[in-house]
Amino acid sequence: MVQRHPAPRFVLRQTLLWLLCVGSLLIPGFAQAEWQAGLARRKITPERSMWMSGYAGRNRPADGTLIDLWAKAVVLQDDAGAKAVLVGLDLVGIDRDLYLAILKDLKDQYQLSQAQVALFCSHTHTGPVVGRNLLTMYTLDATQAQLVADYSRDLQRNVVEVVGEALKALAPAKVAWGSGHNTLAVNRRNNAEANIPQLRAQGVLKGPVDYDVPVLSIRRPDGQLAGVIFGYACHATVLPIFRWSGDWPGYAQLAVEESHPGTMAVFFAGCGADQNPLPRRMAEPPTAAAQEEYGIARAEEYGRSIARSVAQVVAGHMPAIDGKLSTAFREVPLALDTLPTREEIEKEAQSSNQYAVLRAKMLLKKLDAGEQLSRTYPYPIQVWKLGDQIQWVTLGGEVVVDFAVRLKRELTGPRTFVAGYSNDVMAYIPSLRVLKEGGYEGGGAMLFYGLPTVWGPEVEETIVRGVHELVGPPAK
Repeated sequence: MVQRHPAPRFVLRQTLLWLLCVGSLLIPGFAQAEWQAGLARRKITPERSMWMSGYAGRNRPADGTLIDLWAKAVVLQDDAGAKAVLVGLDLVGIDRDLYLAILKDLKDQYQLSQAQVALFCSHTHTGPVVGRNLLTMYTLDATQAQLVADYSRDLQRNVVEVVGEALKALAPAKVAWGSGHNTLAVNRRNNAEANIPQLRAQGVLKGPVDYDVPVLSIRRPDGQLAGVIFGYACHATVLPIFRWSGDWPGYAQLAVEESHPGTMAVFFAGCGADQNPLPRRMAEPPTAAAQEEYGIARAEEYGRSIARSVAQVVAGHMPAIDGKLSTAFREVPLALDTLPTREEIEKEAQSSNQYAVLRAKMLLKKLDAGEQLSRTYPYPIQVWKLGDQIQWVTLGGEVVVDFAVRLKRELTGPRTFVAGYSNDVMAYIPSLRVLKEGGYEGGGAMLFYGLPTVWGPEVEETIVRGVHELVGPPAK
C-alpha cells in the first residue's frame, strides 16, 4: 500500500497557521481581543475668515487660529460584527438638518443606521457658525451666509470621509473602561464667578455637579494605546477670543496625545449646560490683550487638568470590556409649552431686542408659508451597551447636569456614560427644577435657537423615560 504524504504547499500552510496561533498567545491581550477598532482624524479648521459661533456679542469674523479644530472618528466592532461609530467634533453644535444629511450619507455609503452613529460636539465657543445651529443669534450678510453654507457642506463631506477612513482602519483591539475625578466644573447658576476662589477654598460651592471623568481606552494586541475617549460635564467657554480653538477640551485632547504618543484622544461633552470652567476672567478690569493672554493660559491649564485625570485612569487598572455591542436610538416628541399666537409673534417683531425680532420674523415667515408651529420637537436619545459593563447614553441639546446625576443614580453609576451636545443641538434642555427656576438655562436661551417658546413641564420625565425604555430591564 502506497502511503501518501501531504503536498508541500499544504504542509507549509498548516505550519504557518500553527505558528500564527502560538504567536498570538504570546502577544499580551491578543487571545482575549474580541473587538476591532478603527480610528481616523481630519482637520476642520475653517480655511477662510468666517463668523464664529457661541457668543451673541460676536461682531466680526475670526482673525486667526490658536489651535486647530478636528473631526475624530472611532469605529468599534464586536466579534459578531456589530458596529458603533462615534465622531468627536470641535464645534459648538450642529443642527438637525445637517445631522440627518450626514446620517443619510453614512447609510448610503457604509450601511450604517442612525442607532450606530453618534456625533459628539465639544461645544467650543471658538468654532465657526455651522448650518442653522443658533440660527437667531446672528444676522449674517450674503458673503458670510455663503461661507457658512460652504463650510457646512464641507463638514458633511469631511465627517463622512473620516468615518470611511476609520472603517478601513479596523484592526484587533482591546477596549477597557475607567472613571476619573476632576473638580473643574462650577454650577454657574448658584455661584458668582467673582467669589469662586474663596468659595472653592472654603469648600462651600453650591449646586449640583458631575465630577466624573469617564474614559474608554483602545489598545492594540501588543498593548500599544491607540485611542482614548473621555468626557466631562463643563462648558467650553474660557476663551472669548476671535481665533479658532477647541477651548479647554481642545487643549485637553492635545495634552492626552502629547503624554501618550501615537494615541488619538477624543472628547465628548457631558451634561454641562449649567456648568462653567471658573474662574475664567481677570479680577481687575483688564485690557483686551491681557484678558486674552489670561484666558489662553486658563484654557490650557484647565485642559491639562482634565488630561491628568484621564492619564491617571489610563495608568491604573481599567477593566476590559467583553461581550456584545448593542446600539439603540429613538426620537421622543418633546413637548413645548403654550405656543404664541400670531398676534403675540407680531408684537415680538416690534421688540427692542434684536434677537427677539430675528426669531419673530423667522416664525412669521413660517406662518406666511402656510406652516404650523409644532407643539413638539423630535428629541434624539441614543443608548449603546458595551458588553455588560458600559451603558452609554447620548442626548441632544445643551443638557443641564441634573440629567446625568439622575441617570447615573437610576442606572449603573460611573458605568453609565452620559453625553450631551450630541447629534442635534437644538436648544437648552432643562430639568424640571431648572425649568421652574427659570433664567437663561430654564428658558431665556430658547430665543437664540429659534424655538417659539420654552419646554413644557414634562421635559425631564419624557427624556428620562425614553432613556429607560431604550436601556430596558436589568439583566437577570
